[in-house]
Amino acid sequence: MLDGIITKGIGGFYYVLSGGEVYECKARGVFRKNGITPTVGDHVKIKVGSGSASIAEIEERKNCLVRPPVANVDTLVIVAAAASPDPNLTLIDKMLVQAEVCGVEAVICVNKTDIASADTLTDIYGGAGYMAVAVSAEKGENLDSLYDILKGKVTAFCGLSGVGKSSILNIITGADMETGGLSRKTARGRHTTRHVELLPVSGGFVFDTPGFSSFEILDINAEELGGYFPEIRALAGGCRFRGCSHIKETGCAVRAALEAGKIAKSRYDSYCEMYEILKSKKNY
Repeated sequence: MLDGIITKGIGGFYYVLSGGEVYECKARGVFRKNGITPTVGDHVKIKVGSGSASIAEIEERKNCLVRPPVANVDTLVIVAAAASPDPNLTLIDKMLVQAEVCGVEAVICVNKTDIASADTLTDIYGGAGYMAVAVSAEKGENLDSLYDILKGKVTAFCGLSGVGKSSILNIITGADMETGGLSRKTARGRHTTRHVELLPVSGGFVFDTPGFSSFEILDINAEELGGYFPEIRALAGGCRFRGCSHIKETGCAVRAALEAGKIAKSRYDSYCEMYEILKSKKNY
């Protein structure tokens, strides 16, 4: 059997890179029977026969993200646009929570600095403890800052449609992925990446993933949520009451920091929205 990594999956076929060659494989029926779906990024063992190949084993995953659906990720780069489309901060915050839950390092990449300033976004997310980089794919500015992030790692790029994710990856990887602008009717990006694909770069790999406009947070308890916001996690020990929800209790260190301008209001608003959603799910 050969060791490899799944680089793409389309129509029930999985493309596995092994020893510099790519093999088109089908998955054994036992995976479906056991409720296991091979995922791009999986480390696998394949059997190669005359004219056909199959995935025989899937190694234990370090992690597995839900959206984008990728496995064994070191870093998640969340691409937002400084403008056109306007950044959806709640969506970004939900993706950051997913990364925190899965133990994946998260980086915010703000594109389109040629048409608007990235300062608001870099201040919000830099202040929350995340690395935030500002780039312009259109002008090729500051893309070098991404290479150190990618070097020797497995990195997933994700974000809203139309933020320029594929344009950034075209430059970084030297690939020629289809790109698209905004729909004039909806001011939303057109989905130009239609499947998840793993691409080699800087001694590692990057995932290109389809753009999207909605995202459901993972199945965690409302009481756990604060632990997945770094700035809330750092302050929670200073709250008067143990198990403080940071919503309306007196003596809450998080709300005091918010009032003092030490926490971004958009981040706190996202926390409150997610908290209520998770709480209602639990009650239901």
